[in-house]
Amino acid sequence: MQLRDIDDFFWNKPEPAKGSLNALRALVLQFSPDVTEVWRYKMPFYNYNGKRFCYIWLEKKTGLPYLGIVDGKLLEHPNLIAEKRSRMKILLIDPHEDLPVDQINEILQMAIRASCHPYKTV
Repeated sequence: MQLRDIDDFFWNKPEPAKGSLNALRALVLQFSPDVTEVWRYKMPFYNYNGKRFCYIWLEKKTGLPYLGIVDGKLLEHPNLIAEKRSRMKILLIDPHEDLPVDQINEILQMAIRASCHPYKTV
């Protein structure tokens, strides 16, 4: 049996990033019944009511997992990083630490509010 591309993405990463990526995936999927997982641009994206609102990826320089927020420019949170991105912001995850579940849930809630009101900073 061959894995789907999206499952292969999570399956073939080295530890400890693999564990963090899978835990982050589960957290995002359990956040709301209106969240769906899709494979776009060769990466896992998460839609809320059909609209992309976040994705999961690995930072190129460090290999750290991160949660990317599609309309991150609309979010004001001290742990979100824009770097050179004009639209998106990311939350880096330390794979040697427990997931910051409360912080992730707070950011996901902000991202959903921003996707519902795209012209208002949250």
